[in-house]
Amino acid sequence: MPDFSHLDAEGRARMVDVSSKPVTTRRAAASARVTMLASTVDALRRKALPKGDVLTVAQVAGIQAAKRTSELIPLCHPLPLSKVDVTISVQDFGVEIYTEAVTTGQTGVEMEALTAAAVAALTIYDMCKAVDRGMVIEGVRLESKSGGIHGDYRRPADGD
Repeated sequence: MPDFSHLDAEGRARMVDVSSKPVTTRRAAASARVTMLASTVDALRRKALPKGDVLTVAQVAGIQAAKRTSELIPLCHPLPLSKVDVTISVQDFGVEIYTEAVTTGQTGVEMEALTAAAVAALTIYDMCKAVDRGMVIEGVRLESKSGGIHGDYRRPADGD
């Protein structure tokens, strides 16, 4: 059987033992986008959607989701997050979401950053669906990470 970190010798799921890994500062950034109709973008900009302040609610939802990642992703370790930032910007196509998570610990925060981006996008969808059911959540992806034994990662620019 191949060596998978989340499987034991019998092929059963397990949480990876990180107790021997050094404690380091770990950072990860992720992004997502929600494409939508121009009329929905306009309503967002005017804060004229029926469910209220979409961007603030989505920002808070992303932060909350990062803090609860280990409850959503079964084999993730619960982490003491020292920072979660969710930045949401309205663009002509829809909404761009950028998240960052930071911890000092023995395992990375990629899943926390990704979960924050995904849940912020889902929240935008939920709060805008009354006026635009055709929205598309896309491009949920890791942008960068630092810390840990695997070193740093930065997504190449699109087209590279």
